[in-house]
Amino acid sequence: MKRFCVKTLGCKVNQCESEAICNALVEAGAGFAYGTDGQADLVIVNTCTVTRKAAMQSRQAVRQAIRNNPGARIVVTGCHAQIAPAELAAIDGVDRVVGNGDKHQIPRQILAGLPAMDASPETPACGDVRAIAQFDALPGIAHGGRTRPFLKVQDGCDAFCTYCIVPHARGRSRSLPVDQVLDQIGRLGRLGYREVVLTGIHIGCYGKDLSSTTGLYDLLCRIREAGTINRVRLSSIEPAELSDEIIGLADADPNQPGRLCPHFHVPLQSGDDGILKRMHRPYTRDFFRGRVHAIIHRVPHAAIGVDTLIGFPGETDAAFENTHQLISSLPVTYLHVFPFSAREGTPAFSFSGQIPAPVIKNRCRRMRRLGEEKRRGFYHRRIGETVTVLVEETRDKGDGRLKGLTDNYVPVRFDGPDEWYNTLRTVSVNRISGDGLPEGTADTGE
Repeated sequence: MKRFCVKTLGCKVNQCESEAICNALVEAGAGFAYGTDGQADLVIVNTCTVTRKAAMQSRQAVRQAIRNNPGARIVVTGCHAQIAPAELAAIDGVDRVVGNGDKHQIPRQILAGLPAMDASPETPACGDVRAIAQFDALPGIAHGGRTRPFLKVQDGCDAFCTYCIVPHARGRSRSLPVDQVLDQIGRLGRLGYREVVLTGIHIGCYGKDLSSTTGLYDLLCRIREAGTINRVRLSSIEPAELSDEIIGLADADPNQPGRLCPHFHVPLQSGDDGILKRMHRPYTRDFFRGRVHAIIHRVPHAAIGVDTLIGFPGETDAAFENTHQLISSLPVTYLHVFPFSAREGTPAFSFSGQIPAPVIKNRCRRMRRLGEEKRRGFYHRRIGETVTVLVEETRDKGDGRLKGLTDNYVPVRFDGPDEWYNTLRTVSVNRISGDGLPEGTADTGE
C-alpha cells in the first residue's frame, strides 16, 4: 500500500482540485491510501501565487514536504507551479512540476505507475495555460469528507485586474458543460450530501465559452429543475454579474430542492471610484451599492460577504475613507480584508503611489473591526428566528455540541445526537454565546 498526502495552499478552487485528486486515487483502488505528512510515499503540493507571500509560502511548503518525507516522490502543481516552474523544479528533491493546464492528468499519471514522474525537473510540464480553451475536469469528485462539498464548474479569468496574476496562472475562462455539472451534483446527492458549493475563479462568467444562451442563471435553473440536492451555494460572484434573476433564485421556497442559498459573497475591493478604475474593476461604488440593496430588497435575510483590498497604490486617506464609509452604510454581513501586496508580473507592481506598510496595517485593522461589527449585528438579528441548519460531521471543540450552518451562512450550535450528522435540522435561535456565535434549541421531531 502506497501512502500519499496533499498539501494545499490558497483558494477554494485549489482545495476543490486537491480533494478531487485524492478521491480519484483512492476510488481507483490501485493501492493508494491517505497518509500523513511525515509518513507518505508520495506528496502532492498544490501551490498558490496570488501574492508574494503566497509564493514564498508555496516554496516553503515544498521544502517542508521534502524534509518531512525522505525518499517520497514530490509532485508540485498549482498556480505557482504555472507561474514559476523552473524555480520550483530547481529545488533539490522535487520530482515533477505540473502546471494548471495539466493538473487534471496527475491522477492518471500516478495510477499509470508514475512514468511521467521520471521527466527531468529541468523541463517541467507547464505549457501556455491561456491557450487552453476547454474545461478539463479532474476525474474525482471533491467531497473530502466535508458536509458541503465544492464543485468546480468554471476555471480561468479574462478580467485582468491590475493587481492580479491569476489570469496568467489559470488561463482563459472556461466552463464545465451543464450536463456534466448536473451529473456530478446528482452523484453527490446519491452519496447523501445535502448541499453543494459551486466554485470557480470567475464563476459569474460561467457558460460564456459554451454558447450565447448559457450562463450562470441558466445553470442554476437547471440544477433546481433536476432537484437532486437540497441546496446550492455560490462561493462568490462579481457585482457586475449578480443579476436580479440570480438574486431571485434565492427567494424560493426554502424546502424546494436545488434552491440557491441566500448568501452572496461579492468582491468590492475598493469603495473609491478612482481606485476602482485604476484596479480595472468594471463598476462604480454606486453600482455596488445598488447590487447590495437589490439583494436585501428581494431577500431581506440574505448574508452578504464583501472582499476589500486595502492599500492599493494611490489610495489616499480620502480614498480609504470612501471605502470605509461605503461598507459602513451598507447592510453587509462580513468582510474579508486583504492588504495589498505588489505582485511581480502585474501592472500594479510598478504603479506610483505605493502605500507604506504601517499605513496599510492600520487601515486593515479598521476595516476588520468594522467587519466584526457587521457580523455581530447580523448574528444578533437571528435571535428569535427558526432556521434550517445543515449539521456538520464534527462537534464543537469547546463544548462538544453539534454545530452547523444555515442557508444564509450563520453558524449555529445546539444539542443533539450523532445521528443528526449531515442532516437538515430545524433550530430555534435563542441566544448568542460568550464567543459570539448563535446557539439554539433543535426540533427533535417528537
